[in-house]
Amino acid sequence: MNILALDLGTSSVRGLVLDADAVPLPGALARRKMTITIGDDGAATLDATDYLTALEACLDELSEAGHLDNIGLVATAAQWHSVLPLDQHGKPLGPVLTWLDSRSSPPSTMPGPADPDDFHHRTGTWWHRFYWSVRLPWLRESSDIRPARFVGLVEYAFGALLDHAPMSVSQASGTGLLDLRTLDWDPEACALAEVGRGELPELAAVDWTGRLRPDLARRWPGLRDVPWSCPTGDGAASNVGSGCVDPYRAAVTVGTSAAVRLVQAAPAGAVLPPLPDGLWRYRVDHRHIVTGTAYSAGGNLFAWANKVLRLPSGAELEQALAAIRPGAGVVADPRLGGDRPPGLAPAGSGKVYGLSFGTRAVDIFAGLMEALCRQVAADLTEIESTVDYPVEVVLGGGAVAASQWWRDAFVSALAPRRVSHVRNPEIGATGAALIAIGRFHDGVVLERISRTDEGH
Repeated sequence: MNILALDLGTSSVRGLVLDADAVPLPGALARRKMTITIGDDGAATLDATDYLTALEACLDELSEAGHLDNIGLVATAAQWHSVLPLDQHGKPLGPVLTWLDSRSSPPSTMPGPADPDDFHHRTGTWWHRFYWSVRLPWLRESSDIRPARFVGLVEYAFGALLDHAPMSVSQASGTGLLDLRTLDWDPEACALAEVGRGELPELAAVDWTGRLRPDLARRWPGLRDVPWSCPTGDGAASNVGSGCVDPYRAAVTVGTSAAVRLVQAAPAGAVLPPLPDGLWRYRVDHRHIVTGTAYSAGGNLFAWANKVLRLPSGAELEQALAAIRPGAGVVADPRLGGDRPPGLAPAGSGKVYGLSFGTRAVDIFAGLMEALCRQVAADLTEIESTVDYPVEVVLGGGAVAASQWWRDAFVSALAPRRVSHVRNPEIGATGAALIAIGRFHDGVVLERISRTDEGH
């Protein structure tokens, strides 16, 4: 039995086939890039119809190549925090708001949570523009038509493909409306969002599986009667795919954005561990939570700098970076996309200091990359306060995989912790598949991790 893993990210849609041990099969990959519409007002949106078309195109490509002929399960890692308003017929009333969109603000008539600390502990989030508690009232005010209901991007796509498409507790936790202990919609959060239960997605049961709609089974016969498991938030899936599945090993993942996260066991109904003021907490599944923080900069910072600064490429770039000693040179603030919660800095908050006539493009680039490393190191110390001991760190994601210098910069910033690098570039898809087949702790074995801190 093979596994079809879908990676529904912000910058791309990907479909790949894994073997029964969740190892990607060579060549069995289809990918479509997505265009985020960015506005000077803080808008950052995706077109839902285009996104669904891209996903269908990936399935078409895999099917035509025969890669869907032996699929026994579909697993999904999907972007957190997106929201899409729908009319009574399930049609989009506008574009998808992505995590990058910073336009919404709390209604002036709403006082906020009665007890902000308790709200933060229950939902793992804040009353912040990033979450549905603020975004839904803003969307209503921004639309001439009152939305009938709200979904995330993955629920919209699955609603078009499957016979039944509830929202997983992992995806629901990213809305900021879920009580992480009871695994039900939080009444106070819903009141702040001015939303009733009927306007929100149904929550998936622990054993939920979906099936492809019969009319689409003719288009993709290899997926006929194949079960689809609950989608997992992409950050949580990346932790699992990196082997960071217990409180002794944290994942630092740099994809389009970046994050540092720690997974802990927390069955439904169990008392949740303390949560520091500056950290969020979401659900991996019904049995685990993930605590951490995220940044608007990551691989997108790499892409921006490469375009604007006209950097050399490949080995030439690494050679130029190698001459820059970590901690010496340009100082930067990498928040080009603003703050992720709980911060409120708007897009355009990035800064570069210490420029001279001798400063090169590669020096500016190095300063931005090192700045993100220092942010991660400071926040990891706060995460460690929840477990009272230093943790090991595993670096993962396409951006750090592309740069040995960036990996070394992380090692320097995170010292004296043991830092490793997972080579598998498909950690999100792999993690989602491992969760789906019940092999949560099999994400990375030691021989799949290469040490990057030797000699430091």
